[in-house]
Parts: sequence; structure tokens; C-alpha cells
Amino acid sequence: MHVEPKKDYYEVLEVPRDADAKTIKRAFLKKARTLHPDVNKAPDAEERFKEVNEAYAVLSDDQKRANYDRYGDPSGPGGFGSDYVDVSDIFGGGGFGFGDIFDSFFGGGAGRAGAQARTRGRDMGIRLTVTLEEAASGCKKTVAYTRLAPCEDCGGTGAAEGGRARTCERCHGTGRVVEVQRTIFGQMQTQATCPVCHGQGQVIDHPCETCEGQGRAPSREKVEVQVPAGVHSGQTITVSGKGEAGVRGDASGDLVVSVEVAESDRFERRGDDLFCTVRVDALQAIVGTSVTIDGIMEGEHVTVEVPAGCQFGQQVVVERKGMPRMGMIARGNLVAVVQVETPTDLTKKQLLDVAALVAERSLDAEPDAKAGAEKDAEAEGFSAAAENAAEHFAKERWHAPRNPFRSRK
Repeated sequence: MHVEPKKDYYEVLEVPRDADAKTIKRAFLKKARTLHPDVNKAPDAEERFKEVNEAYAVLSDDQKRANYDRYGDPSGPGGFGSDYVDVSDIFGGGGFGFGDIFDSFFGGGAGRAGAQARTRGRDMGIRLTVTLEEAASGCKKTVAYTRLAPCEDCGGTGAAEGGRARTCERCHGTGRVVEVQRTIFGQMQTQATCPVCHGQGQVIDHPCETCEGQGRAPSREKVEVQVPAGVHSGQTITVSGKGEAGVRGDASGDLVVSVEVAESDRFERRGDDLFCTVRVDALQAIVGTSVTIDGIMEGEHVTVEVPAGCQFGQQVVVERKGMPRMGMIARGNLVAVVQVETPTDLTKKQLLDVAALVAERSLDAEPDAKAGAEKDAEAEGFSAAAENAAEHFAKERWHAPRNPFRSRK
């Protein structure tokens, strides 16, 4: 099967290989405007739009770009060339993907007819996966994502050099216009969002070419997220002001990070308690033993005291060696489930010693067996005597004995 090779990312954006970040961003926005499915109705517009997005996602990231330039693969030679978590492809379910971002960008923050225009940036949601060990100790993760950020060329004002905001002549700064329609019932007035200023009451006489006067543009960004120790799956971390940027300097939304704690190969988490298995051989289970295992915290060693006579599946609790309770010094417990295994590496001498012990236990059990047999015989004799007595008294009429203490008349 013939596989068509991927196009060169620099050729897709039509920039030189030594282009700086600003040049790459401008080229990306220019391409995206012409290829967005809402603007371009060509059959291959959507596919080309995806290529532009992919090229920008790589070339706008310093580490991915370095890997791409050196190895031809943004992930590097081993498949993982970055030290951060890339979550740009999982904006589903309350988050925003490239399509949503460009819908907002092309819409310019304008509201629907009759609706109040929205200029404040929306909140954005992403998911971040951490290991159980990272959740136990807490960690700092860097996430990369795409958002509408304040435009770097105009500083978020939306105006090009020499330009400024003016009061909209159509709505006179109100952001709304009144329309009069003639109907069979007479004249009816309706209010709608001003189509010139999109409800903002102001227009830019010389808008910025990069953001088209919005003061914001799609940008690839990185944000550090501090994951607290003891975090549970489904809990969220809010990074203030790192969501969608507002129109022309209005307030930005927040970035809401939903944490997912991956399953561990060594531990099973139940609340703040951790369960694990500890394997001991049958001889150790008989006499008891101590087993040292690696704890959930880095460099931590936990000693599990297996009691004598321990049975398969018995649980041994080690207090305060589980997960930290979030925001507290206390920790949950570590519960070790004992797995008893039969040793298969005993020497001949050890096998003879075990055999001698088994034989000795068998001899000790014989007197007990004889005593048990005698007791069974006595019980059987007593039972037979009882049956004979019952048969004897059943044949005769029984009378209560005369009371010797009753006075005689």
C-alpha cells in the first residue's frame, strides 16, 4: 500500500526555515482565514485547514520544532521529545478545539441578533493525566494548548499603529440599533445588535491586520499547573486569566484543568487508602516475617509485619503509609494483602526436615484420636442404656413418689 508522505510544515505555512515565531504566527493566521470551512467552500478546504493547524502546532512550539528540524519528527527520536503534557487534542466536553477558537475569532465576539454582545473571554477546560506517584507527592506540570490570546502586534487594543477607537456612527455608541417593520398590525419596532460595531459601541478606524481589530488572536501557549498532593480523579485546578482572552482588552476567562489520576501497577487506590499484595512462602507465613516494600512516596520504604500463622488473603494494615489527604499532613493507610505461596526451591535436607515435622505432628495426633474413639464408645454406651431405660418405663405405669413431708390424717 502506497502511503503519501506528509508535507513539509514550513512549506505548508509558506515560511522559511529560519522564520521567527511572529512570522510563523502571521502566516498561520493568514492561511487559516482563507481555508476556514466557514469561509472557503472548496472540497479540500477542511483537509488543508487541518494541515495548517498541524503545522502551526509543531512550529509554534520550540521543543517540537527543534525535534522536527533535527529528526524530522516533532516527538523526537524516541517518540517522546517533550517534557510537558500536550493536551490540545482533548478539548472535548466543555473545552475548545481549533474549530471553536476560530469560530470565536471569525465571529469577533458579536452576539446574535437581539442578544447582548459578549466581550469577556470564555472559560476553557482541559484534562491532565498524572501518575499515582505524582498525585501522591504533588507535582508541577506544563500543559500546551491553543487559545485566543491577547494580540501581540497591537497589545490587545485591536488598533494598528496610528489607529484608535471611535464611537460607532450607526448606533451612536449604544451597541444596538432599532429596526422598524411594517406589518398588517401596524409598525413594529425591534432591537438588534449593531452590525457595524457588533454591539461594542466603538469601531477601530485602522484595525490591526493580525487580529482584525479584535485585540486577540489564536496562539499556542504553555501554562504551568501546580497539582496538589493527594488529588483525586475528577478534581479541578483553576488557572486564573489563562482561558479565552476578551475582546480589545476585556477580561480573560479562566483555564479549568480537570485532573485524571492514572491507574498504578503496584497499588490500588480506595479513597486515601492504598492496597497492594505481599508475597511470602508458606514457611514464612507459619512463623511470621517482615517484608519491606517500596512506598508510594519517592524513596519511601515500608515494612509490613506478617504475623505468625498468616492465612492466604489476610490483610495487614500499615497506618499512615497511604495517600496524603489533600491539604492535610495526615495520610491514609497502606493495606497489604498477603499472598501465601508454596516454596519450590527447598533442598533435600530441608525437605527431610519438613517431612520429619509432618511425621511428628501425625504421631502427636494419634493419642488424641484414641481418646476421641473412647469418648465416642462411651457416648454410644450411654445412648444405648438410655434407650433401654426408656423402653422399660414405657411398659409400666409410672406413679409419682409419695411426699414424706405431707402430714397424715
